[in-house]
Amino acid sequence: MSDTPVPDALLDDLREEGEELDRLVAGLGPDGWAAPTPAPRWTVAHQIAHLAWTDTAALLAVTDPDAFRRHTEEALGAPDTFVDDGAEAGAADPPPALLARWRDGRQRLSAALAAAPSGARFPWYGPPMSAASMATARLMETWAHGQDVADALGVTRVPTARLRHVAWIGVRARDHAYAVRGLTPPAAPFRVELTAPDGSLWTYGPGDAAGDPPAAVAGRITGPALDFCLLVTQRAHRDDVAVRAEGPEAERWLGIAQAFAGPAGAGRPAKGTA
Repeated sequence: MSDTPVPDALLDDLREEGEELDRLVAGLGPDGWAAPTPAPRWTVAHQIAHLAWTDTAALLAVTDPDAFRRHTEEALGAPDTFVDDGAEAGAADPPPALLARWRDGRQRLSAALAAAPSGARFPWYGPPMSAASMATARLMETWAHGQDVADALGVTRVPTARLRHVAWIGVRARDHAYAVRGLTPPAAPFRVELTAPDGSLWTYGPGDAAGDPPAAVAGRITGPALDFCLLVTQRAHRDDVAVRAEGPEAERWLGIAQAFAGPAGAGRPAKGTA
């Protein structure tokens, strides 16, 4: 993302992503909030509590970077549990209070991102981010945890053009996925070609390697945008998506890809092996 102010269209997409998930949970009774999700030991309430907790952290990073740095120092004292601890604490709230807190945090964060000065960069659990990148990351995480909620409730969501933000951050986070596993990423980028929900093509990276002159690419990835987003957010196993790799390095990346900051994720088991 550039260092220009956050585009209104991106903030609109972030708001719409939150509202879509809000509609899934707003009418749930106690059993719905307690429904187990694919994340081990996390219920629907844990998923919403995690989003509320992370939105609060993002708001702190944008409005008080020094306080956020102190927060991350505290988190380093429990690097393997602080995310789960935050979700557990939030999930203990009555669902109406949790829902109200999540809604308030979404609105406050959106307003802070809209007001962020051009060129500003904010600390995060991974590399510092611009306001636009922070908005994209929040949309990605809202979509990913929304998928967990949808799976728990047996709901099939209709993919939208908002997936382009998830795909973009998945591509941009490539080197982080290598780094957190102690691996060296290839020097050249990948060519990524994804079929959007409307049938159009989203492309990332250099042009076709068969071009004249040939583009320097480390490999090529193709497939449906939805499947790619499920893979890079680790909501689906590599064997369960129609994403194809050309070249051994591209194949390796699809086995480790993650669109989120932090340590390597465990991913999801292949269907039939859970």
